[in-house]
Formats: sequence, C-alpha cells, structure tokens
Amino acid sequence: MDLVGFEQSAFEAVHKDFQHFARRLKEVEITFIPISALNGDNVVDCSPAMAWYHGPTLLEHLETLDVTDAEDFDHPRFPVQYVIRPMSAEHHDYRGYAGAVAGGAFHPGDEVMVLPSGRRTRIEALDTFDGSLAEAIPPMSVTLRLADDVDVSRGDLIASIAYPPKSAREIEAWVCWMSERGSLAAGARYAIKHTSHSTRAIVQSVEGRLDINSLKEESGEALSLNEIGRIRLKTTEPLSVDWYSQNRRTGSFILIDEITNNTVGAGMIVGATEEDD
Repeated sequence: MDLVGFEQSAFEAVHKDFQHFARRLKEVEITFIPISALNGDNVVDCSPAMAWYHGPTLLEHLETLDVTDAEDFDHPRFPVQYVIRPMSAEHHDYRGYAGAVAGGAFHPGDEVMVLPSGRRTRIEALDTFDGSLAEAIPPMSVTLRLADDVDVSRGDLIASIAYPPKSAREIEAWVCWMSERGSLAAGARYAIKHTSHSTRAIVQSVEGRLDINSLKEESGEALSLNEIGRIRLKTTEPLSVDWYSQNRRTGSFILIDEITNNTVGAGMIVGATEEDD
C-alpha cells in the first residue's frame, strides 16, 4: 500500500478485481486487508496512514481463523510413522504404533483395519506421554495399541472398517511442478511420498495444464517450473488414498528426484483406479 500512497481507491480496485476473479473458484471465504510490510502498516497494529480501513489487522485475522474446518472428522485415518517396541523389563511386551491422526476420531474398542494387508483388529488403547486418552482426533499425535498381534510397519495406514480409503496403484492428480532442472513428462520416474509411505512411481501421462489466469485446463504434454497440471501416475506399491477435497493429508503427496533427493512436485489426488480384492 505504501507504493500507491495508501489510497483507499487503489485498495478498492484490487478488491473488486480479485472478487471478480474469485467467482470462478469453488466456495471460498476471502478477507481483504490493506497492508504494507515496509513499516508494518496493518500487520500487527492498525495503521494511521489508512484510517479509512476499519477491519482487523493481519495478525488479528490469523489468530481468529478456525483451522478445524479443514479437518476431516468423518473418516478415521492413522498413518503409522514409527513402531515402538521398548523390549525392556518394564515394558517387555509393549508394542505401539506412533503417528498423527490424519482424519476422523479413534477410541479404545473401535474396530479398524491395517492397510495394505487388510487385517482387522480393535484398538486396545490410545497412549500419550501424559497418559491414556478416551479419544484421538486430528491433528493429535498419539500411540495406538492394538488388541491383536498384527504385523504393522512404518508406512501402513490404520483406518476405519466402515469408511475405508481407496487402495490404488493408478492415480490421477493435480501437480504443481517445482523443479528448475527439467520438466514433468510421461515416462519420468520418481520416488513418491504419501503420508508416511514411500515408494516409486512412473508418470503415465500429462493430461493437461492449468491456465492460472482463466482457471481453464489447456492441452499440454509437459509441465515446467511453477506450472500446475493434471497427470496420471502408476506406483510400484498400492497407496491407501482419499480425494484431496475430503482429506488433505491422505489426499496429497510429493514427488522426489531420487538422484538429488529434491522435492520436485506436490500433488493433490482427484481420482484413482482401485485395486481388485
């Protein structure tokens, strides 16, 4: 705002233009705040240079946002990050599975399945450093203990039997390409990390590219730096996925260049061909 003399008319012009653009998006809630980072105008404290503005500062707005709206509380998901086996005299038979709840709510006694094996069991307890819990919800970090001696490893997913995720090796996704070293094209191979599960994937096709000005999908066979496109991937191992619109954690992934170990792409899953039972 300092570059336009803190003029209200300049702010209102941007406000109007972006509202027109946002009509092409799905339902989104947008808050407009005029700021200047040069001297912190309306960043933490209200700016006397913009006395015409009577809304919240940027910090006030961020502190009052309800981030729970983005969580999926209907479909229990728990990616296993670490298997805890102390093997000590005090905890000789202890076996717990540590991670962060990615969706839904877990309770002792709930019937769950372990993916990709499909083994069914029940939750015996939800442990934390401060003691056991009666419920675990996103994004809490807990340790699950299961009632049966089931083979569970890092990268497995513990999920609700009533609302299972999709098990798939062929995935359709929107990907933002972030590599300067080359483009994303059919035939390319990458490591893929989905929740705590890592495997390999090959790009089957680039279906189209998103025009960020019109939000329309255009034809294209490759993605360059900072471009967003719709692609099809095939993974060497099945992934337990949800659509990104349902669950941002189980519906997203990153692509990694195995030579440099750099993250080269970030994806949002919008479709999948489920594995046969």
